[in-house]
Amino acid sequence: MFKPSMLSLAIAACCFSVSAQTETTTENDSIEKIEVTGSRLKGVDLEGAQPLVVISSDDIKKSGANTIFDLLKDVGQLRGGEGTFSTSESGATSTSTPAGQAAASLRGLGPASTLTLINGRRVAASSFAAGTQNFVDVNSIPLAAVERIEVLATGASAVYGADAVAGVINYILKKDYEGVELNASYGDSMASSDESRRNLNLVVGQQVAGGQLTVFADYFDRNAFSAQDRDFTRSPLLQSSYSYLPKNTPNIYYRSVRSGDELATPGCATALVTTEFGEEICAYYPNEDDQLNSDLTSYSTGAIFQKDFGDISWNTDVFFSNTKSVAISSPAPINKLDDSEGPYVDESALDVFEPAIRDELLDQLRISRFETLAGRELRGFAFDARFGTPRTVEVETDALRLVSALSGSIGDWGWESAVIYSESKSDQLATQGIYNRYKYHAALAGELCSNGSIASYDADNDSLSCSSGSLGAMYNPFLQNDSNNDTLLALAQEMPSRKGKSTVVGWDARFNGDLMEFNDGVISSAFGLEVRKEKITDTPSDNAVARAENGYLVDVFGFGSSLSAAERTQWAAFSEFNVPLASTLDMQLAARYDHFDDFGSTFNPKIGFSYRPIEELIVRASYATSFRAPSLTQAGVKLRTTTASFDCGANQAVADLFCEGFGDERSGNNVLELGNPQLQAEESDSISLGFALSLTEDSTLTVDYWRFEHENLVDTNMTGVLARAIGDASLRHCGLVPAGAQGISFDEELCDVTDNAGLNITQDGANMAEILDEWVTLDNPLYKELPLYRDHVLLLDNTGEQTVSGIDLAYDHRFNTEIGTFGLSLDATRYLSFERNKAGSDEIEELIGSWRYPETVAGVRFSWSKGDFFSSISANYTDSYEDDISGLRRRELSELDDLGVLNAEGTRQVSSWTTWRMNLGYDFAQTTISFNIDNLLDRDPPAAYGSSRGFDSINHDALGRSFRIALSHKF
Repeated sequence: MFKPSMLSLAIAACCFSVSAQTETTTENDSIEKIEVTGSRLKGVDLEGAQPLVVISSDDIKKSGANTIFDLLKDVGQLRGGEGTFSTSESGATSTSTPAGQAAASLRGLGPASTLTLINGRRVAASSFAAGTQNFVDVNSIPLAAVERIEVLATGASAVYGADAVAGVINYILKKDYEGVELNASYGDSMASSDESRRNLNLVVGQQVAGGQLTVFADYFDRNAFSAQDRDFTRSPLLQSSYSYLPKNTPNIYYRSVRSGDELATPGCATALVTTEFGEEICAYYPNEDDQLNSDLTSYSTGAIFQKDFGDISWNTDVFFSNTKSVAISSPAPINKLDDSEGPYVDESALDVFEPAIRDELLDQLRISRFETLAGRELRGFAFDARFGTPRTVEVETDALRLVSALSGSIGDWGWESAVIYSESKSDQLATQGIYNRYKYHAALAGELCSNGSIASYDADNDSLSCSSGSLGAMYNPFLQNDSNNDTLLALAQEMPSRKGKSTVVGWDARFNGDLMEFNDGVISSAFGLEVRKEKITDTPSDNAVARAENGYLVDVFGFGSSLSAAERTQWAAFSEFNVPLASTLDMQLAARYDHFDDFGSTFNPKIGFSYRPIEELIVRASYATSFRAPSLTQAGVKLRTTTASFDCGANQAVADLFCEGFGDERSGNNVLELGNPQLQAEESDSISLGFALSLTEDSTLTVDYWRFEHENLVDTNMTGVLARAIGDASLRHCGLVPAGAQGISFDEELCDVTDNAGLNITQDGANMAEILDEWVTLDNPLYKELPLYRDHVLLLDNTGEQTVSGIDLAYDHRFNTEIGTFGLSLDATRYLSFERNKAGSDEIEELIGSWRYPETVAGVRFSWSKGDFFSSISANYTDSYEDDISGLRRRELSELDDLGVLNAEGTRQVSSWTTWRMNLGYDFAQTTISFNIDNLLDRDPPAAYGSSRGFDSINHDALGRSFRIALSHKF
């Protein structure tokens, strides 16, 4: 038992509240012993002892949020960096965020370093990882069932175990609810396009069979949001950000043109673009098919039941959710069978043009002989194009969670034991825009049968035959809007799928009680055991898997996926103590030992102090170690087809050989990621120091300094592999990397080039710089750099370390006057440093102020209420930071210079951004109606030339002014 101080009451009344729930046991009310996130101790006054942020039920009600992500996106501890993501980052490829899913990341350290709990216990991760980072899909947690959210942004592995490197987000579900409540809302942007959102939920609570039953159901539906729906995203910011691969109207590949220049053909749907080489081409820009937010439909239902059997309480909560979404990505590029550029087509394809135009084109071409899939020899030329239909993927996710717990007491000690089962199951199906490479090339040569099979060629008789069906005509990529031609292409379409399942099965037992008297007080303690088994599988269909026997080629164009399977059993023992060192000074101690059957063991301590020199002030400090074992996806990935970038600015030797000496970043390299059994755990040391001051009963100020030192980060490191390959011939391969080997794949023709000693790139001691000089002399390439091929094989690795520190500030004040109650609240996070070593280098770079890492994020809220009326207006501020122009091509940098947007150092800043939100509402007897407007001033996001979207979709939002009207009625 504890008596709340003035400070704790003030905190409870303001932004750091945890309301004590009461139950009547005798004539006198007694305070229920509650557990606060960040500690397993119960009945101990920990209010203000740690930097806990609480989003209360009233905050949720007045936020205008429909989903958990909508609610969390403005929390300062979750802003900045690239960790927190939503469906705005989803897409139809394996490197994209799974459609319809979202994740929360504390301190920008990544979603895998943030532990997600529901009622203090774990949740199964999404079966589809974001890259190789497993995360909990917060969209699967129904907001209707949440009473409050507690955010502890400091290391907590000593209490909760793995993954709590950056902290914990704990979702507390509603319980003890009496009555019936129906909530409905509708929202939309104020643009002419339809991005509407609809939400309906029901909560029912009553006494059933001698216990308390709370049941909820929730429905949410949101329309998609496209870049074409806004003026500032409809067209590219830079005309030079073009792709040579247009959709519907191919260019003729430069190697098939006598002049050596890419050549446009008639019929381009947009104006021709002049390239940096003076070519006139039909171009493609990604914003043509960019989906800024996928559509999303979710259904969820669940129940919470509590019943006492004498001195033992039984608590069970169960919920199920189903989400459906559709993701769209740009149309897939069309390549040769071996995935290199410039597929060939028969010269007769140009017959679709008027004879004079056809002849003019033919006069400029080099007509070459090429071999078809069936083995015939045709005459033709190479072209550049992508398919006309965007890649479209449907994703459906089912999440199930069941926790059943018994609790009671033995003497003065309380105990609790629970079993948990949590599951996340996802199915993905590509419905449009995916084509089989073999069938497509067969169609180009007129070798595709009407049943979709590939014809056989009889060389003796020079004839093609189909085992069943009839032989189709040649598909012509230059012929548009022709039903017969489109039917041939449809025969090559495929619908690859992907199935994933993630489960957590666990048991725990916890004991709480006063250990002994000490310093005129008592040492409170908590002990516990935990056993958990986790399993994850991610299995794509065969036509989406790269296989060594097939040259690592995926059967379909532009659609790879990961193949992984892993399971892990872990057990842990933990203890925690609150020690009164003096009447004004308490010490909190925690320790946890975890053992993993596939990884080993780890021990993590935590020590904290809370000092109350006066009733109105608490000073707090803590130190903790944390860890994150390699995720199941990282441990179990068997082969993941993805893309990787390398940074020539991190290593000059790499720049000289692969970037013409420049320090730009090269992205889009096809790689195969493999799991690494030698991965070490990520480890972290964290400290926090701060205070909470109750200036008056209506005013609270908190200030906290925090710092994380995070080591052994897990990722792929293409820059490092390229650097090692310069001196290690075992990492250099002509053509494909052999099965069982690792390293970099070079253009096969490069093996015909030697250094001055007669050594080629695969031989020990070869001089790479001399090989580059000879390659440039012999081949005269457009870019004077070593030519890379495809499917570089990279192991996941511990790539480096990062150190991040900052200050959180929160102020809350209420003014009670005759004309109502006024409120002012301020929350701000200022990052002091975010240092990380560059991949492939020991050089430390400072990320604060760089792309997507604002130095300061803040929010301020003014409120006024009188009687049953309530209102507020709030602002969210995101600081400026550097634009991501380092990865742009030189032609894009030249255009930026011409536009005059670069500063004297050749860089530019993404402007700071402030948006305003308004909320109005009225509480009737049993009905509440509220109205919200987001982005009240309808501010466009600041321009970001380094993003193909033209803005930063992580820190900013392109939706514009939007509204939401909500109605809540209690029966």
